Amino acid sequence: MLIQETHKDVPTKADEKEGSMRIFLFHPQIPNYPQARFPGVVLFSEIYQVTGPVARFARQIAGQGYIVAAPSSYHEFTGPEPLAYDVPGTDAGNEWKIKKTLAGYDEDATLSIGILLSLKTCNGRIGATGMCLGGHLAYRCALDPRVSAAVTYFATDLHSATLGLGKRDDSLARAGEIKAELAMIHGTLDNHVPPEGRDLIRKTLRDKGVIFSWYEVAGAQHAFIRDELSKGRYDPAITKICFEILLELFGRTLKLDLGPHDGVAQKIEDIC
Repeated sequence: MLIQETHKDVPTKADEKEGSMRIFLFHPQIPNYPQARFPGVVLFSEIYQVTGPVARFARQIAGQGYIVAAPSSYHEFTGPEPLAYDVPGTDAGNEWKIKKTLAGYDEDATLSIGILLSLKTCNGRIGATGMCLGGHLAYRCALDPRVSAAVTYFATDLHSATLGLGKRDDSLARAGEIKAELAMIHGTLDNHVPPEGRDLIRKTLRDKGVIFSWYEVAGAQHAFIRDELSKGRYDPAITKICFEILLELFGRTLKLDLGPHDGVAQKIEDIC
């Protein structure tokens, strides 16, 4: 499927501060079908904003028939250009991650969803995904009832509740509000989200009745889907499998018209 790439600069006003955020749009195109409609996906980046790997991920998703909106998360502090995968870029990204407020993060998600729903070519169904910081933001985006599904890759700071200004977020505490279906992906060797942190996330989701799938990939490290400057952690074979997880969930929840849930609990027979 062909892809058209554009961007929109939208006004922001979180925390009573006026500003502007660039949202990069990746739109599937089918020649001779100008009225074709597609689901929308908000893609949240890691701490480096919309880098080459993030843009390539967006194109992969768009090429499967989804309109992708990728916000520039650090618009309060810098322009929409990506940060470099080096020490200064990492330091800046980590600094801004905890200087930005939760209200700012939530406004970014709301504006990105709004941009997608404003398009005549959007079918009205919205998903979210992201990696690292963006994994946490995709999870948090799923608190919005307009989001039907979210796929998170190694979501950082979710287990420790340390996202944003003051390092005291309520993301995991609000898990019971999530109506979307989640797919949570981690690597067993991810030292940013240690085993006890992953256990806490999984147990909380189960206790709160969230519908979710849980994947811990043996031997995978943090940032294993980043295909550039991953410091030796990129695993293309596992990345491919995880993308199929995303396509299955989004295909079932965003592309199909399932209609409303009938409210009937599924009865599982005790059979072999």
